[in-house]
Amino acid sequence: MHADLLSEATQSLSKTELQSLVVKALQSDLPKHCVLWNNEDTTPYECDGLTAYRQRPLLVALPEDETQVQAVLRTCQRLGVPVVARGAGTGLSGGAMPHPMGVTLSLAKFNKILKLDLLARTAVVQCGVRNLAISEAAAPLGLYYAPDPSSQIACTIGGNVAENSGGVHCLKYGLTLHNILKVRGFAMDGAPLEFGSDALDAPGFDLLSVVIGSEGMLAVVTEVTVKLIPKPQLARCIMASFDDIRKAGEAVAAVIANGIIPAGLEMMDKPMTAAVEDYVHAGYDLDAAAILLCESDGTPAEVEEEIGRMSLVLLAAGATKIAVSESEAERLKFWSGRKNAFPASGRISPDYMCMDSTIPRKRVADILLAIAEMEKKYRLRCANVFHAGDGNLHPLILFDANDPDQLHRCELFGADILETSVAMGGTVTGEHGVGVEKLNSMCVQFSATENEQMFGIKRAFDPRGLLNPGKVIPTLHRCAEYGRMLVRGGQIKHPDLPRF
Repeated sequence: MHADLLSEATQSLSKTELQSLVVKALQSDLPKHCVLWNNEDTTPYECDGLTAYRQRPLLVALPEDETQVQAVLRTCQRLGVPVVARGAGTGLSGGAMPHPMGVTLSLAKFNKILKLDLLARTAVVQCGVRNLAISEAAAPLGLYYAPDPSSQIACTIGGNVAENSGGVHCLKYGLTLHNILKVRGFAMDGAPLEFGSDALDAPGFDLLSVVIGSEGMLAVVTEVTVKLIPKPQLARCIMASFDDIRKAGEAVAAVIANGIIPAGLEMMDKPMTAAVEDYVHAGYDLDAAAILLCESDGTPAEVEEEIGRMSLVLLAAGATKIAVSESEAERLKFWSGRKNAFPASGRISPDYMCMDSTIPRKRVADILLAIAEMEKKYRLRCANVFHAGDGNLHPLILFDANDPDQLHRCELFGADILETSVAMGGTVTGEHGVGVEKLNSMCVQFSATENEQMFGIKRAFDPRGLLNPGKVIPTLHRCAEYGRMLVRGGQIKHPDLPRF
């Protein structure tokens, strides 16, 4: 099983024999309590936030410093054992799902903020520091870290780097990529690596942009230098109601077309607002077909002017009701529903699969109407919430993972959303990554030549393919099998797309 990755000395071993060998080898690299291999100890690591797919690792290593990380990687490289780096496990695409014959490298103990620099407006943090903890530490300096994924209370900066995470304020302040100066870590063979610099640019190829969003396939990141920005003097949020999905979608495009870049521009459809209102009581309009949350921040004068302009644009686009936050508490109340969309969905369904495609802003209404038709086709409910300003969709397909038929229909539903997004000029992922979830959809978006070019980058960093193998980039064989499956099922919807 997966013997092609193992060294000659370990290829003939059974899984139990291999586990015993690797445990013994890593116990010479780490304190004994930092190596876990019993089922009851490794089960908590069997999946990330994509709980539909689970696999226990061969063992779990929990290094406490960079020297131990380097030693673990060197040992695994020597034995030909795969390594999957893991942060908080909040990812939603299976990127941290373990390899059955590999080591899960948990970086949970790398949780220190090493330096806050007021003059440079930077923070140097270990990879296991929580996203929100950076802003909490920088608050006394009047600074904060801008990217704010919904999971920011738990997700780690290392995971954010792996997935190029965004958040509700990414429209104005950018994704992780735009807020990182430098990352340090190790290649699979234990060689130390550094990408970027403390300056605004670094000489040579822009490898920092290659590593951010590479989903743990190129390097194990241990330290990150992030940019901090001044906290705005004031922020206010508009909650706009619409009686028609298309009007709401057109309002999003109208805001941007009028030269306004809100701090946040989010959209939720009626099923989602009902779920979150019952959960957090944010004051949402339950009669609306969709609501938009549009935030402005800056000086009081800037905010007043921008709120006035956005209100006029939204009313002209067909908003039936507009409410503007009058206090910081009310602003946070408006956002509480959006921030709690995922847990709210968990209260109304045993399981959900959160998709993550992007589409051009002008196609927002088109994709939502298409998803409504898919609900009928696959006989499953779907609640929609997304970063409307940059066209990043997060449809949550509701299903019961204990029912194999529902899981199968959910997978087909998700693939249909992704393929339709690509056909509309979008992509299969915006910020959650490909992981294992979107491997087949990568066959739809990219040709065999394009996928091979991505494999070329992978081989340049990790020639033996031991870091997070079997994820993100589909093999030619996988794409061919997926193509045959779609042909058999009569599911080829967009024959003009790159395929297989």
